[in-house]
Amino acid sequence: MRGAMSAVSDTVGTAQNAGAMVWVPGGAFRMGSDAHYPEEKPVHLVRVDGFWIDRTPVTNAQFRAFVEATGHVTFAEIAPEAKDYPGALPEMLQPASLVFTPPRHAVDLRDFSQWWQFRFGADWRHPQGPGSSIDGKDDHPVVHVAWCDVQAYAAWAGQQLPTEAEWEFASRGGLDGAEFAWGDEFTPQGRHMANTWQGRFPHENLGVDGFERTSPVAAFPPNGYGLLDMIGNVWEWTQDWYAAGHPDSAARPCCAPVNPRGASEQGSYDPCQLEIRIPRKVLKGGSHLCAPNYCRRYRPAARHAQPVDTSTSHVGFRCVRRMPGPPP
Repeated sequence: MRGAMSAVSDTVGTAQNAGAMVWVPGGAFRMGSDAHYPEEKPVHLVRVDGFWIDRTPVTNAQFRAFVEATGHVTFAEIAPEAKDYPGALPEMLQPASLVFTPPRHAVDLRDFSQWWQFRFGADWRHPQGPGSSIDGKDDHPVVHVAWCDVQAYAAWAGQQLPTEAEWEFASRGGLDGAEFAWGDEFTPQGRHMANTWQGRFPHENLGVDGFERTSPVAAFPPNGYGLLDMIGNVWEWTQDWYAAGHPDSAARPCCAPVNPRGASEQGSYDPCQLEIRIPRKVLKGGSHLCAPNYCRRYRPAARHAQPVDTSTSHVGFRCVRRMPGPPP
């Protein structure tokens, strides 16, 4: 794991976060969607055991406490090694991360390089790169965290990352089969329920919901379990390896998988990566960049692949604890 951690007892992190976790009772639900993107298929019945989950994504303030306690250095703050990226230009081997950089005009939506920039000096403290900061944003979700960073935080906190099934179950807030985490209408009575994109992505950001980039984690209403920001604001890492669709076995009507896991690591590679094979994890929830004309992934069933060696300005995380819930 890239980064430095000192030995810190689990009780330190657990004490810090215990009050911010919500108990989600176990149960059965219909996971996935047959109505949108192919990777969300098929809809299938799943059961999960009860678990505790962070009420909000991990914030800048929480992540700062972790860094100060452990000395952890994030993936984005360390220069890549040439041996890990064959063929990379030497000048590109600097600490950097991907930053959303909107164009000033309409562009080809098939070319994401039109709005993503690999920016040197971008990291969790400098979300837009050198000269930017998180001053005044302690309650915003931390971003520019790669898989090794979220694993390190969870270990320090005595927690884990949620599985995709746990995350989706929690996101639905008890509304099994609903389109969104709050019901079947995207903006009920004209009210924005999550931080998403308004306007024509990626060049026109109307900011009708009040935010152009990330928002404070309590800016929008909670779902039925009292969880905040399960949809929009930032994508969230899960434990599961990514595959382009749910397993075929999930469609069997005879029995519902219990606490299912996703693909194997070997099944998570992008077949288009010919020289560098980087495994990918499942992201859930969509972000402030999800727009009706481009990425309608502001739904519990939506999912996205994220290479484990990649950090961006719109990906964060939250943690779970798998232990008994409160007494009845």
